[in-house]
Amino acid sequence: MSDASTRELMAQRFRGYLPVVVDIETGGFNAATDALLEVAAVPLTMDEQGNLLPLETLSFHVVPFAGANVEQSALDFTGIDLDSPFRQQIAVSEKEALDGLFKPIRKTIKSHGCTRAILVGHNAAFDHGFLNAAIQRCGIKRNPFHPFSSFDTATLSALAYGQTVLARACQAAGIDFDNAEAHSASYDTERTAALFCAIVNRFKDLGGWHLAMREQGFEDI
Repeated sequence: MSDASTRELMAQRFRGYLPVVVDIETGGFNAATDALLEVAAVPLTMDEQGNLLPLETLSFHVVPFAGANVEQSALDFTGIDLDSPFRQQIAVSEKEALDGLFKPIRKTIKSHGCTRAILVGHNAAFDHGFLNAAIQRCGIKRNPFHPFSSFDTATLSALAYGQTVLARACQAAGIDFDNAEAHSASYDTERTAALFCAIVNRFKDLGGWHLAMREQGFEDI
């Protein structure tokens, strides 16, 4: 299969959307008031057999926006130390983090013939809400993501494996999961990306994607 055909398949597979897996660690549950502390994203690509694969991980530690609320219980849960010298050295503003994510995501959208990105997340509404709140705070006009649609791996893994917890869904899918590494945005994003790819590729291998694509006239798959 040529690069052009692979590019066309990705564009057709999700109605012109490029799946980008996102995980966000926060200072609480309220996207309007609570700090965004870590963000990571993994854009996906497609091989010549039509299988989804993860690209490089993009990740940032983020300085809480002015006036942001940070609950101690959230820090205890994530293990984030706001006073860590390492974190203080590398953390960036929300605007810098979003710009650092969106530039390569836009490039990947274009290279795959897609129109925009669609967020993939485990309990995606949470991550999508915090992402949209940060975009609004930063006044970003060119959001590469669909503003409200998303793919939720908690729902998909319940369908595919009968599990909704990320660690258990990964175990059911045969994906390694280290609980000691969990709740780091980059680690959770990479595990979620592996899970989403496993579900989509399994569905393809079972014939579902092939049948649907053939019905739409793609006889060469």
